[in-house]
Amino acid sequence: MTPPAAQAAQAQSAPAAPSEPTVDPQEAMDAAKWGRVDGEGRVYVQDGGTEREVGQFPDVPVAEAMAFYVRRFLDLKSTVDLFATRLPQLSVREIDSTLKSVEDSLKEPAAVGDLDGLRSRFAALKTVATERREAVAAERAAAKEQALKERTAIVERAEAIAAQDPARTQWKSSGTELRELLESWKQAQRRGPRLDRPTEDGLWKRFSHARTTFDRHRRQFFSELDARQAKVRAAKEALIKKAEELQNSTDWAGTSAKYRDLLEEWKKAGRASRKEDDALWARFRAAQQVFFDARRAKDAAADAELAENLKVKEALLAKAEALVPVTDVKAARRALRPIQDAWDEAGKVPRGAVRRVEGRMRAVEDAVREAENAEWRRSDPETKARAEGLAGQLQDAIAALETDLAAARTAGDSKKVAEAEAALTARRAWLEQVRRSARA
Repeated sequence: MTPPAAQAAQAQSAPAAPSEPTVDPQEAMDAAKWGRVDGEGRVYVQDGGTEREVGQFPDVPVAEAMAFYVRRFLDLKSTVDLFATRLPQLSVREIDSTLKSVEDSLKEPAAVGDLDGLRSRFAALKTVATERREAVAAERAAAKEQALKERTAIVERAEAIAAQDPARTQWKSSGTELRELLESWKQAQRRGPRLDRPTEDGLWKRFSHARTTFDRHRRQFFSELDARQAKVRAAKEALIKKAEELQNSTDWAGTSAKYRDLLEEWKKAGRASRKEDDALWARFRAAQQVFFDARRAKDAAADAELAENLKVKEALLAKAEALVPVTDVKAARRALRPIQDAWDEAGKVPRGAVRRVEGRMRAVEDAVREAENAEWRRSDPETKARAEGLAGQLQDAIAALETDLAAARTAGDSKKVAEAEAALTARRAWLEQVRRSARA
């Protein structure tokens, strides 16, 4: 407790303050009822059922001495009121510090007023503050738990990105996502609740390790890719050199085969970067183009020379195709033979027309050959005898089945009627086929 002399000195200096808070007259009067001032300027207060001296304010009017200590009480009351007002918004630390400060100031204050009532009110506020503190602590714990989940999700996503198969990783999009995750981590640190140091350090180490692993995999992947592409470039440069060496060859068939082999090797060589591969392919194609342009020019010249042969063969085709359909086999064969001889003598035709004209001539030859075969089948005695014998057997079978069918109908046996009709239909169709074969 402050000694009375010191309190008096404080009291004497108090009026010199630059400004005093506005005092409610009624509140001041109510507070003053709890104290008194004796003839020597000593001020007393009723506190806890006993009277206690709170200070001395000599050589001033009694009202002024009392007013000084009443203002001190009202200041304490304002502090308690402010605490009650701000309590819903205070943090746990602010609640604890305010509780301790106010509690210390209310132990034996040098003030005049209803101190027991103010302490009782403060005691009720302590209960509310405790509840508020527990609620804030629970909110903070929930917020920390949520923050832990969010940070853990960031770390686990970073680890998943780092664990991707390098051969299938989309490096640009994955790198962008990792940078976004890092920004999310920083935002969580700046704006979210703080985690305990061991937990945060552990998560950060995992996150940092994932980023380091991703960067290592990316460097290794592109290093290996560069090596592979360098190998592909070297292989394709060698193929281009071979293609350029062949481009002026006049061994048309042999060189064409070699170019096909080079193309197969090109496909198996793999791919360099898109830009390099396109440039290499353009050079390879250019070398081939020289050869194939020369071959096409040679073929065009040769085709021009063979154009007259084509006209001859097309005229021969018109004569040959006039023999179809074949009505007189021997006459068709006699007429076709000189056409075939003239066909052979006409020589080669342009390559683009070979398949067309040869196919048409082959169709005529096939038609004549088929007519000869049909004629032979008709005149062969053995074939005729076999057909006539089979036809007789079928006719006997049909006669027997017709008898069975009539009997079944008379008896009203629908099952046997159906069976006889089916058998008759099959035998009659077979007989018709045998007769057509005999006539052919």
